[in-house]
Amino acid sequence: MVQCALVPQEETPTIGIRSVVPMEQMQSFFGESYGRLFEEISREHIKVTGMPFGRYRGLPTDKVDVEAGVPIAKPAEGHADVVAGELPAIEAVEAMHVGPYDTLEQTYHEMMDWMNNHSLVPSDEMWEFYLTDPAEEPDPAKWETKVVWPVAPV
Repeated sequence: MVQCALVPQEETPTIGIRSVVPMEQMQSFFGESYGRLFEEISREHIKVTGMPFGRYRGLPTDKVDVEAGVPIAKPAEGHADVVAGELPAIEAVEAMHVGPYDTLEQTYHEMMDWMNNHSLVPSDEMWEFYLTDPAEEPDPAKWETKVVWPVAPV
């Protein structure tokens, strides 16, 4: 069982790569996108201030509108397939998922139950901060992902 909490989010500048991706290609999208993104960050001397995230716009079906990004110190210029943006200042439910990415669906179900029990209306947008680097921790059972799911104003 995951612990959920309603937490105010601060507006945070970001830079990322956004695309509509078939669900079965998500892993390769993230791998390729973070590689290109960190090359751009290095070339442009952009200061990263947090862990990589995946931002999902709309509820996933067989395809998902997704952004692989990172929080940065100050707004930057995007170009080509690299987009500058921000994570908004909003109220959101947060939960920590521990385990492989393919079990995140259970965390989302528990978060939805928690929101229903607290009369909160979830947004159709959410993001996940990937706190564990799989290259440094090969055991998926130990991977930590912070899930942030905005809610409608209370």
